[in-house]
Formats: sequence, structure tokens, C-alpha cells
Amino acid sequence: MGEGKIRLFSEVQASGEEVEYLFWVGCAGSYDARAQKVTKAFAKIMNNAGVSFAILGNEEACTGDPARRAGNEFLFQMMALQNIETMNSYGVKRVVTACPHCFNTIKNEYPALGGDYEVIHHTQLINELLQSKRITVEGGSFKGKTITYHDSCYLGRVNGEYEAPREILEFLDGTLKEMKRCRTTGLCCGAGGAQMFKEDEPGEKRINSERVEEAIDTGAEIIAANCPFCLTMMGDGIKANEKQDQVMVYDLAEMIVQANKW
Repeated sequence: MGEGKIRLFSEVQASGEEVEYLFWVGCAGSYDARAQKVTKAFAKIMNNAGVSFAILGNEEACTGDPARRAGNEFLFQMMALQNIETMNSYGVKRVVTACPHCFNTIKNEYPALGGDYEVIHHTQLINELLQSKRITVEGGSFKGKTITYHDSCYLGRVNGEYEAPREILEFLDGTLKEMKRCRTTGLCCGAGGAQMFKEDEPGEKRINSERVEEAIDTGAEIIAANCPFCLTMMGDGIKANEKQDQVMVYDLAEMIVQANKW
């Protein structure tokens, strides 16, 4: 099964139906070529599991996370209120997103502005679908492969979710080898806090190079991630270390789709 038909919330409301989730695609998932692959992979997973969802399409604006992190509180509130008004008009109750930055902002920062939703990250939903056997994983794709997992800041240290992504990896037939700095002591990829959109500050080494060196030291052939910013930074770090032929960087959703050859 492919991505299937991805419906808009406006279409769903017009037909009088209800869906389980608003899939919040996010700026990266919509516009960044690398993150678009994750969006498609996650849509395939939900369709194969029979999860009903819809997207806002052109009615979805940036959550405002980069604006707030960069210090533009006015712009953040303007964008947030626009999104909250849209979501509330559709009666949205549950939100799932593949971006930890969107996850954190909608879950923890929108309630103060009138946006109260149950918000989960795509790794949490994928794990739930695997545990409940709504989807299964065909073995073989990652047999004999060593995988290391990079904790994104906004899913890990900020929101305390360390287990769901690792439980997903247990369903795959690779071997997980942790980096020295992981879980509560994980190292940022270097993109958070709006750093993704500004020039480097003076220093001896880029953060993503430091992080990728830790990943390479594990001997892993695959770096598993859960965030579009992390995918970019880890991918760039692999290229800077000239290891792109030996080490691949994948989102966990992509790994499930690869394993099942969907």
C-alpha cells in the first residue's frame, strides 16, 4: 500500500466524518526534500495500520517555534493564535507530528494561548501501533546491522521520552549500540533553539561534527533519528567526515517502511 489518500481536515469536516488524528506535517516535513520522505513514510505507516488522520494543508502555518527561540515573541504569538483558531474551528482533539519542535510547542506552549490538545510524537504512535500489533515488522532488512540512536533534545531531555524510539528499534533485527552521551546526557545535534537558521558562532568544531564522531565511534552503520533538524545536521556531519558511503541516517519511520518494503 502506498501513502494512500491523504485527506484535508476541510474535506473531512464537509463529509461529516471524524478522524483519530490531525497529522501536523510541519515546515520541514512540508518543504524540506529530506524531511518529505519521512512525511511519506509516516503516512504509509498510518494507512497500513488503519489509523484515520487528516492534515490542514495550506491552512497549516509554522508553529512559531523558531521565532520564539530566536526572541521574536510577537511573531510566535501571532502564528500560534492563527493555528489555534484553525484547529479549534475543526474541533481538533488529538495531534501527531514527526517533528519534536512542533510536538513540544503545540503540547507545552499552545495551552497558554487557548490550544489544548492531546499531542503525541510519531515515534510514540509507531511504537503503540507495533505493541498493539496494528502493524508488524517483517524481519531481514537490518539483520547484522549495528544501529545507534540519537536522542533529539525536544523529545528526550525536554519531554522525557527515551523509551518509545528504542522500543521501535527492538522490533527491527539490528543491534543497538548506544553513544557515550545518550538519554539524559544526550548531546544536541546543533540545530535547536533556532540555531538551524543562523551562522555558526566562533569555535573549534561544529556541534554536529562532534555528535557524528560519537556516532561513528560506536561502529554503527546506521544512525536512527526522530527529528527533521537532527536528520539534516547528522547527515551534514556524516558528509563532513566523508563517511556517507559507510553510515546512513534514517528516521525511525523510514526504517519501519524499509523493513516492510512498503
